[in-house]
Amino acid sequence: MKQHHHTDTSVKRYITKQHNGPVERICRTLELRDNPELIAEYRRRHSREGIWPEIPAGIREAGILEMEIYLLGTRLFMIVDIPAGLDWEAAMARLASLPRQQEWEDYMAIFQTVKPGATAAEKWQPMERIFHLYE
Repeated sequence: MKQHHHTDTSVKRYITKQHNGPVERICRTLELRDNPELIAEYRRRHSREGIWPEIPAGIREAGILEMEIYLLGTRLFMIVDIPAGLDWEAAMARLASLPRQQEWEDYMAIFQTVKPGATAAEKWQPMERIFHLYE
């Protein structure tokens, strides 16, 4: 049975990084298991104190400029900024090969509605931008 989550309507603001040169954005989504204890632990594991240091180091090593994950209920939304033209598939393959990365993915699968052994690229589904405030 789906839980009723308290609706927080307060506006949350986040500073974005400025990058040198053109940047492309990739947006992806994933569903967490509907379990408040698991969600709380997932949040803790993604905090500055709780994340394994190899994970952000590997993300940077793969060429990613910025990665953010947002949460609403059980829905995760990931925003990834990369240098324009970066080979995404090659970057994801590189990331998957780095120390502790697949161990991290296997551990995170406990919290996610995904098949065991999936890589980050297999878990996170691409989202389509349907609106853009064009210039």
